[in-house]
Amino acid sequence: MPIRNPWPGLVCVVFLFFFAYALGVSTTCRVSFTDGADVTHTVTVSASSLYEAAALAIAEFKRSGFAFAGIGPATRLKIAVQAPSTTHELSVSKFEAWLTANGKTPREQAKKVTLRQLLGRM
Repeated sequence: MPIRNPWPGLVCVVFLFFFAYALGVSTTCRVSFTDGADVTHTVTVSASSLYEAAALAIAEFKRSGFAFAGIGPATRLKIAVQAPSTTHELSVSKFEAWLTANGKTPREQAKKVTLRQLLGRM
């Protein structure tokens, strides 16, 4: 039996908050950005949070070589969750600010350490 929501606009906010900080549930995400030449680059990653998807995508863009030069603090990453289908946008500067800040919980701090290592930062 579906749960009736008395606040229809709140569902999206709750889902976005849950996805941004969900623990352990990986979801397939397509992360893309458009470079200065108006070319869109896209990668598919499996992540358990919005920020993990950003880190994995940036690492993959860097690994591919041709796309990383176009990523800077003002770059907007479009993150589309495959199932259920949801799209988020996150600036690289906001992602970097989140990554450099201390985690609010030991689990979040451990995740940030892992993501920093993935991106070659410590």
